[in-house]
Amino acid sequence: MPSRRLGRSLGVDLVPAKTCDLNCLYCQLGRTEHTTLERAEYAPVDAVVAEVRARLAEGPRPDYVTLAGSGEPTLHLRFGDVADGIRAASDVPIALVTNGTLFHLPEVRAACAAIDLILPSLDAGDEETFERINRPHPGLTLETVVDGLARLRRQFAGQIWLEVFLIDGVNTGDEQVARIVECVDRVDPHRVQINTAVRPPAESDVRVPSAQRLEEVRAMLGERAEVIVPLRGLPETPRARAQREPCTLEDIARGLGIHRTEAAKHIARLLDERAIQVRQRLYQTYYEERKAEG
Repeated sequence: MPSRRLGRSLGVDLVPAKTCDLNCLYCQLGRTEHTTLERAEYAPVDAVVAEVRARLAEGPRPDYVTLAGSGEPTLHLRFGDVADGIRAASDVPIALVTNGTLFHLPEVRAACAAIDLILPSLDAGDEETFERINRPHPGLTLETVVDGLARLRRQFAGQIWLEVFLIDGVNTGDEQVARIVECVDRVDPHRVQINTAVRPPAESDVRVPSAQRLEEVRAMLGERAEVIVPLRGLPETPRARAQREPCTLEDIARGLGIHRTEAAKHIARLLDERAIQVRQRLYQTYYEERKAEG
């Protein structure tokens, strides 16, 4: 599926939904009910590699194979073995989309040897803001995260593109941004990508900064920083996409290659079946999977 950061990406989900050590305010997948630092082989490596190989053989060639999904991929104890298996089968670049929290562990850094591009996150420059935005597992601190990312930068041979997610009134003030800049300088990534909540977040009170403020923060972060321009995804079916992340009518129509009127009929049927529900965000209507009640 298309990614606004990676072009056409073949995504690989390595952990069960919301298996994560953070409970970020802005997560488009909803809240993490129980954060965890337990690393385990959540998905069998051989099966994952075989499925990726089969998908690559089907074509078309993606720009990246991306280890990401609906939780934190580095919590998979053998994510490095998955990357090694994919690398042995294909020369397609491998990306890792991660919250960046576990690189203080030498074994996690070493597991990245076959990966070409790492895209971690860093949303705060002080412990208080880190706690407020990312709501981490008690075993994590911002200092641990930043130090781990800095160690990764010195050891990792590929590219690091650091995402900074901005929430208006939480980490957009001059003092907060200045602290973020200090942390970013310690990490020294190749790129800094500024993001914000273009899709419905876990918490409804997450506010989006103005375009002017986003540009001001970009200037404060320097020449390697950019504001990410949202790119609508291409779902295979309305139900499949809504199960992964909220999507608009246009997302569905484009993904199916059908007219908006026909897409609206699919949506109406899924709403009648109570398979999906409606959420509003930034004057846009999004459709997402309806969670089980009770």
